[in-house]
Amino acid sequence: MITKKIDDNSVSLIPEESDDLFTLRRVIDSGDKIVGDTSRVVKQEKDFARPDKGERIKIRVALDVEKISIDDVVDRLRVQGTILESDNPSVSKGTHHSLTLKIGDAITLTKKNWTEIGKKLVFGKKDQGTFVLVSIDTTDCGLGRLSGTHLKLLPNMYSGASGKRYKTKFNIEEFFKDVSSAISTITRDGDGIIVFGPGETKKRLANFLGEIPSVKVHKIQVVDGIDASGEDGIYTFIKSDIMKQTLHESKIAKVSSILDETMARANKKSNKFTMGFEETSRANSAGAVESMVFSDKIFENQDEDKVIEFLNQVEAKGAQVYAVDSTTDAGLRVSALGGVVSLLRFALQG
Repeated sequence: MITKKIDDNSVSLIPEESDDLFTLRRVIDSGDKIVGDTSRVVKQEKDFARPDKGERIKIRVALDVEKISIDDVVDRLRVQGTILESDNPSVSKGTHHSLTLKIGDAITLTKKNWTEIGKKLVFGKKDQGTFVLVSIDTTDCGLGRLSGTHLKLLPNMYSGASGKRYKTKFNIEEFFKDVSSAISTITRDGDGIIVFGPGETKKRLANFLGEIPSVKVHKIQVVDGIDASGEDGIYTFIKSDIMKQTLHESKIAKVSSILDETMARANKKSNKFTMGFEETSRANSAGAVESMVFSDKIFENQDEDKVIEFLNQVEAKGAQVYAVDSTTDAGLRVSALGGVVSLLRFALQG
């Protein structure tokens, strides 16, 4: 999440992945003030306008928060409250409004009192890392941006090459130019670029990228051992041990390691892990949770406020807490295991 502190009470925020939306759900409370962009239907007062017809316009409002909830639609938060301020005179102050927050939406949050957990979640050091993944061969290239555990894929790019022996003239540098242009559109300050795929094409591309001023400012890393290209290559990399070695300090590598260790302990009949909300909640009450991973699946059969309280309690006791979504294999694995898994400091009796 991109954050910029304004003063002791206010901060500007831009969520970059589902985890950030979960964080906002845990931080925003009733009585807080949120400033953001939204839309609202305003009745027309023009001559001959239908009295029941309104025009939907974009507005910027400040809301006095009354309720916040995870929307039924994936990757959205719904914030309900009354309008304190608006940049449109047609929108009355004091009226109720619902603001929908999505990945990439910028808001300003003002709280009268920040809790220690809230400060940690918003201002604490993040270890997630962001990377542009490039999976290339002579025929195609897959591109994706990995932020934390959220993966956003671009459509596959194709070179036009038709096999090992090209019957028509083929200039791979033209393909590299197209790929580098696409990389530039999704790369942000601080992103690393990871290039992989079969054969030597990945090394040739890395050398090509190293000559482009706007790209070479990023750390470019070539990774061997992935024998697929395109979208398939990216998914292969995300699931691999090579990913955990290459991105060992990243959030997705840590989450994958927790999941692998959970399954290893399950196979050994160890009691030092949990799966599911009730079991993990009991372990947390005993102070046993060392690290925990959850997905939006955890909210399906539990009261949302109860889950949020549980997550904050786990964090308050010093456990590492990670959220994942369904864009990666890690998120799908957690959802299949009841929406939450944890590693324990000690085994629970009974």
